[in-house]
Amino acid sequence: MDNPHSGKLEYGCKHYRRRCKIRAPCCNEVFACRHCHNEIMNHWSSDNPHELVRHNVERVICAVCDTEQKVSQICVSCGVNMGEYFCGVCKFYDDDTTKEQFHCTDCGICRVGGAEKFFHCKKCGSCYSNELRGNHSCVENSMRHNCAVCNEYLFDSLLDTTVLRCGHTMHVECFREMTEHEQYSCPICSKAMFDMSKVWKQMDDEVAATIMPEDYRYMKVWILCNDCSATSEVFFHVIGLKCQTCGSYNTRKTATPTVNGEIAQ
Repeated sequence: MDNPHSGKLEYGCKHYRRRCKIRAPCCNEVFACRHCHNEIMNHWSSDNPHELVRHNVERVICAVCDTEQKVSQICVSCGVNMGEYFCGVCKFYDDDTTKEQFHCTDCGICRVGGAEKFFHCKKCGSCYSNELRGNHSCVENSMRHNCAVCNEYLFDSLLDTTVLRCGHTMHVECFREMTEHEQYSCPICSKAMFDMSKVWKQMDDEVAATIMPEDYRYMKVWILCNDCSATSEVFFHVIGLKCQTCGSYNTRKTATPTVNGEIAQ
């Protein structure tokens, strides 16, 4: 074949445009990509569910001439480029180079977005946007767990992820859905995901404007602050329970209510 770029973006699956298929070493079956393998094996093959380890792939099949061969970028038979982007470590092919793919040695996998736009945080164990360099809370191996909302493994997810103020991570779309449902605290550690100071000021005004009934006016409760982890004894109020250390209303009751030092009946 005279043109190694022949068929570019014409082959592939819903996950990747590429001119080859892979033979899964775990089951010896042929799939368009490892994600197709995992979806089929985990959702349709309940008798033998398993996931393909990308680095273990040894054989690929050219989608243009159907020749099976060892992993390489150029087909040994027709000479077509089986992937405009190719990584010999991850055994990864992709014709859509607008993703700006790059291989991160520390992560051990390929990522998208352009190598110059990302840095690898060794403590978190993952690549993050340069905007977060020196501007995020490190949590050891923060990406090597499932999203607390959808339960998908984050480290090699195809979906965009975001880092919360507390350092925990989740999918951007899951984060957006939480805020749309007025959920503003991390589902893992319960710390606020935003600067809530304006909200706390509004709640201060509501508390001041809302007088509690006589039976509850002098009732006190012990609370734990989800934001600063401090404990304090405060007057009970239906609007919210304010932390006496940091001023947050992101708190929870921890003990039996009391009135003038006596347990409330």
